[in-house]
Amino acid sequence: MAGRLRLMRIGVTGLERPVLLGDDDRYYDLRDLTLDIDGTFFASGGVRRVRSAYEAGELSPVHRDDIRIAAPIARPGSVLCIGQNYAAHAAESGDDPPSEPILFYKAPNTVVGPYDDVLIPRGSTKTDWEVELGVVIARRARYLDSPDAARACIAGFVTSNDVSERDFQLGRPGGQWSKGKSCETFNPVGPWFVPAEDVADPQALTLRSWVNGEPRQDSKTSDMIFSAAEIVWHLSRFMVLEPGDLINTGTPQGVALSGRFDYLRAGDVVEVEVEGLGKQRTTCASA
Repeated sequence: MAGRLRLMRIGVTGLERPVLLGDDDRYYDLRDLTLDIDGTFFASGGVRRVRSAYEAGELSPVHRDDIRIAAPIARPGSVLCIGQNYAAHAAESGDDPPSEPILFYKAPNTVVGPYDDVLIPRGSTKTDWEVELGVVIARRARYLDSPDAARACIAGFVTSNDVSERDFQLGRPGGQWSKGKSCETFNPVGPWFVPAEDVADPQALTLRSWVNGEPRQDSKTSDMIFSAAEIVWHLSRFMVLEPGDLINTGTPQGVALSGRFDYLRAGDVVEVEVEGLGKQRTTCASA
């Protein structure tokens, strides 16, 4: 067997187990190779072990039935986010394109599965969607010399929705971005993780989003101001990135903040997709 690896985690919250979605669309058990898809897995050559076992036909199939699909990576140590990384999105936000990556944090416990409900926070009137390319770190990264060196620190990529509450983010005293980004369930991830070596060019992927079936965002990662490798290199100059960390690399134009669309309400259905990394479908509910 051969082909692109799609790593997943399935099961009820707190009891997820790692699986591989094969080329035949069957699920294969990874528990003989790893307890979870986490920082230890990435740092210890887990992707290489899975690829070897899959190509050798050594993995056993499992039946998923209707078991929940979880985020494809276990809770990361850090969720680092880049703001206004698409010029058109910066413009619809009323700002000039940044001269270097804008950084903010999301709480790691915002990470949920690609089909889990997104909870509209109490008092929220401006909950928004943001389809993004998510980067997962493979190895400890500090003071990297160049974007080329950063590429070796990228384990792979995921579809990510950086859900935001704009009034919490922009309307609070002092500009409290993380307050508007860290509400519970505000980072659906998945459905699967694809290793970096199986993504021919992460800067040539289409990103799309829909609300209640109506198109919202439609762009390409080639429109990013700072590439994934440039972001990892830049961040390593200011902090230490650890295996399993998640970086959300920014969203293109087409969000509710633009004023062209309504903000999300309970009952709305949000779909986001990054080419080759899978499509999410989440329903909004009241917290």
